[in-house]
Amino acid sequence: MINSTDFRTGLTIEIDGNVWQIVDFQHVKPGKGAAFVRTKIKNVETGAVVERTFNPNEKMPAAHLETRTMQYLYEADGMYTFMDTETYEQSELNTETLGDALNYLKENMEVNLQTFKGRIIGISLPNSVNLAVTECEPSVKGNTA
Repeated sequence: MINSTDFRTGLTIEIDGNVWQIVDFQHVKPGKGAAFVRTKIKNVETGAVVERTFNPNEKMPAAHLETRTMQYLYEADGMYTFMDTETYEQSELNTETLGDALNYLKENMEVNLQTFKGRIIGISLPNSVNLAVTECEPSVKGNTA
C-alpha cells in the first residue's frame, strides 16, 4: 500500500481493478481546511487521463507491472500473435490493445509487453523502426517546407 503523500510521477497504482499511472501530482495545503493531494492519472490500458484528489491519509495498492520481451509472429483475422522469447508461449492481442503500435509492427520484431495479473495491458516498441515508404503524393512546385 502506498500513502498518497508518497505519490511520484510515473508510479503505477491500482484503482477499482484498473492500472493507473501518475502523470502529475501536487500536494496542496490550503489556508483553511485539510491538505490534499491533487493528481492527474492515466489509465494504462485505455489511455484516458483523469484528475483526481486524494486525502493525505488515503492509501492505494501499488500495481506491479511485469515486462516481458516477446517477438511478433503474424496476424490472422484481426488477432496478432506474439511469442515469449524465454518460454516460447504464444499470446494473441487484438487491434484495440495494440492501438497505434499496430502501424509500426514488423514480423519477427521484438517488443516489450507489460502484464498485470497475467493479462497483457500495454506494448512498448523499440526506439527506432526501419520501414519502407510504399506510396506518397507527387510533389508540387513550391512545396519546399
